[in-house]
Amino acid sequence: MLVYRTFKELRKFLDQKTSEGLSVGFVATMGALHHGHVSLVEKSNQECDITVVSIFVNPTQFNAAEDLEKYPRTEKEDLAMLKASGTHVVIMPSVEEVYPPDLVTPEVDLKGLDVLMEGEFRPGHFAGVVQVVGRFFDQIEPNRAYFGEKDFQQLLVIQEMAQVLNSPVEVVGCDILRENSGLAMSSRNLRLSQKAIENATIVIEQLNWIKDNFQGESVEYLKSQVANAFHKKPDFELEYLEIVTAHDLKPVQKYEPNSRAFMAAIVEGVRLIDNISIS
Repeated sequence: MLVYRTFKELRKFLDQKTSEGLSVGFVATMGALHHGHVSLVEKSNQECDITVVSIFVNPTQFNAAEDLEKYPRTEKEDLAMLKASGTHVVIMPSVEEVYPPDLVTPEVDLKGLDVLMEGEFRPGHFAGVVQVVGRFFDQIEPNRAYFGEKDFQQLLVIQEMAQVLNSPVEVVGCDILRENSGLAMSSRNLRLSQKAIENATIVIEQLNWIKDNFQGESVEYLKSQVANAFHKKPDFELEYLEIVTAHDLKPVQKYEPNSRAFMAAIVEGVRLIDNISIS
């Protein structure tokens, strides 16, 4: 496994390999890796000749300096996990490498995908996501890029960005990986106590309850019942629950095919996000 710190070094390697007709898959991460990330690498390895993984904690997608500071950084463990997963190349650039002073980032009309849910509670977050992913796409020029559906809204945003910018990169969504308890795997889970992890099953339990009752109940009723369930868990704050169409995130009022439920909750100062297809 090769590890590069600059795009110039990486580009020299990739130019040689692509000139030989080899395809490139890309997995973007902020480190603190888990088996969900490994599943993206494995998918890339199946479909591409070379897999490139980035480890970069992107400052432009954090709303609070405190959250950026607390984000877990586990470089040694991350590299060991990537090597074991069959990753071919890792790029670990500095902030200055990713954002040079002369960088110009094109504006992208995301058609409202960035204004609700995570966009509402984390203003500017998706602008930072578009900025950093666009930068990596430009520098790596992958054939395919793999993103987990746990961040389903982010996946749609990146797919829209690629379409608007006429990017040749195929943006591939991959299934959510979960702990045995049902909790969606996330780097932020490292910040939770064992008690919080055990109690966090309320998130997937309520999403599954919505799925089971969606066809027979109104969205208003479903939301009120979930809110009541969270009121019984004083350590948890339900930040939002939205039921929307999966392709454009437009809210629905009653059963519609191809719908998804999205939830964000806070426990011990950590935001947990999750979603589920409910059609």
